[in-house]
Amino acid sequence: MESTQDKNQPATPRRLQKAREEGQVPRSRDLTHLAVLGGGLLLLWTTLPWAYERLRGVMRVGLRFDAATVREPRLMLERLADALQLALAYYLPLGAAVLAIVVAALVAAGSYAFSTKPLMPDWSKIGLIAGFKRLFSRQQLVEVLKLLAITALIAVIGALYVESHIQAFAALLLRPLEAALVQTGEWFTTGVAWLLAVVLLVAAIDVPLQQYLYRHRLRMSLQEVKDEYKETEGNPQLKAKRRQRAREIAHGQSIRRVPEADVVVMNPTHYAVALRYDERTMAAPHVIAKGTDLLALRIRDVAREAKVPVLESPMLARALYAHTELDEPVPAALFAAVAQVLAYVYRLRAALRGQGPMPRPPQPEVPPELDPLHGRSSA
Repeated sequence: MESTQDKNQPATPRRLQKAREEGQVPRSRDLTHLAVLGGGLLLLWTTLPWAYERLRGVMRVGLRFDAATVREPRLMLERLADALQLALAYYLPLGAAVLAIVVAALVAAGSYAFSTKPLMPDWSKIGLIAGFKRLFSRQQLVEVLKLLAITALIAVIGALYVESHIQAFAALLLRPLEAALVQTGEWFTTGVAWLLAVVLLVAAIDVPLQQYLYRHRLRMSLQEVKDEYKETEGNPQLKAKRRQRAREIAHGQSIRRVPEADVVVMNPTHYAVALRYDERTMAAPHVIAKGTDLLALRIRDVAREAKVPVLESPMLARALYAHTELDEPVPAALFAAVAQVLAYVYRLRAALRGQGPMPRPPQPEVPPELDPLHGRSSA
């Protein structure tokens, strides 16, 4: 078994996709903390005046007692139910809004995956040795160092703040209650702002750090990369069969374009190639459809239905079929032969319009080396 030191290759896209399907994504807990604290405090700050007025009204009614209220326990329960309903009407939407902020932050950071695999029990992670490995892993070391850094940073900021406001703290006891509460609120707001600043700084560092640790954890050995390539691409025989099947499907679909052709060259039943040339948009004639055997016959029939000229030239048909692909220009070596065919087509169209004599079908000259049957008996 290869050691982790051998895993020095970056994770392939397929490995990353497979890990995401298994529920393994980079997650930053500090980003979640920032979303909960920042989003929650922002929502609380914007809705607090409304909630304060409602809560004060409920408390004013709930704390008002008279003889009739004391004699009717039902009224006390109704007041309690009204207070509970008000609290739920405020805190449930607030919690849902905070949850939406957290989800949006995780989606923006790419820390989401739709998978049920993490819910399944993994017995390999249960055990003393597995626990020690996780305890002393690189991920755990980073978390410990990060926690120590956060604690130290908050302690330094708190110490500096207390040192600079020590006299104001001492004088707070001498101030009137209302002024003292206002000052305490200002200090609380400042403290929360500093806390959010620390969490924001930590999250800004932790998000890319978790991305790095995630990719480091998924690194692969060279043998794993080779095995994945073989698994993905398959053996050469299967690849050739897939390509052949794809070509057959493409050729079958190209029949729809036969009516656009200027001419169809055949051999006379084994091969058929449809050519099109537009001097305004093409530098050379293009093959827009081709096929063999039954597909060739189908191309011929569609061409005749669309009144596209069909020329029997066995060697040219075989050469065009073997050396061109769909929507590609014909090879330069076949320019002269194709030019003879197109010239014949143009003269034929002129003759059908009564503008010239009926031309004789040409015998295009094709270089023998371009004929796939060169050196064998002709088909």
